[in-house]
Amino acid sequence: MSHFLDLHVPGRPLLMPNPWDAGSAKLLASLGFQALATTSSGFAATLGRADMSVTRDEAIEHAASVVAAVDIPVSADLENGFADDPHGVAKTVKKAAAAGLAGCSIEDHVQHGADPIYPIVHAVERIQAAVEAAGRHLVITARCENFLHERPDLADTIARLQRYQEAGAHVLYAPGITTPEQIRAVVSSVDRPVNVLALPGTPPVAELAELGVARISVGGAFAFAALSAAVEAGRELLEQGTYGFWNRVKPGRDAARQAFA
Repeated sequence: MSHFLDLHVPGRPLLMPNPWDAGSAKLLASLGFQALATTSSGFAATLGRADMSVTRDEAIEHAASVVAAVDIPVSADLENGFADDPHGVAKTVKKAAAAGLAGCSIEDHVQHGADPIYPIVHAVERIQAAVEAAGRHLVITARCENFLHERPDLADTIARLQRYQEAGAHVLYAPGITTPEQIRAVVSSVDRPVNVLALPGTPPVAELAELGVARISVGGAFAFAALSAAVEAGRELLEQGTYGFWNRVKPGRDAARQAFA
């Protein structure tokens, strides 16, 4: 755990992209990234499914395949821990440790029900269970999902992250905050490394560094950028009958050959 956690330096953010399979993990590692994280939406897409539709065992098996493909730390997007109760979250974290992961994230998002976010007391209990199950083996990233589920309440988001910090979380994460003011408020309100999700409108890396961010991830963006390229090539072939997509093949092919050699 210590090596992965040591990579989280406020002001010198760890750039941690999200591969969607073993091949993309090898490719990204070959580019020089120091750590990787799985993406729930990107992985689900490889199975022809929407996000939040994979099982715990599928997610752990996928994460293990990414770990086996590279020699750098891998953290896993484990959604809400694939359980509502703390015991179930602990079971998921123990499986993550057995898969060789360096870390994992646990969301406070309720996958079913009218209220999308767990009540704070229950959410804290879930993070406590995750931290206890992780022991010294895993870096636990606690996620507050307010901004991704139409609850853009910055005060509540900060209060939740502070409680997750008190529960022992090693890294804190509020995906969906994008403005310098929001990010500065979060970073200055906690004493743990903060991860920021790179979304359209998010400040560039240099500015996030100045704001004290310790880690930057991209979620499913790289996976869907790759799918966008496939869609563009497919439509060209289907609708125009031309092969201009070959002009964009060489960089990826060359990088893959080098990474997979």
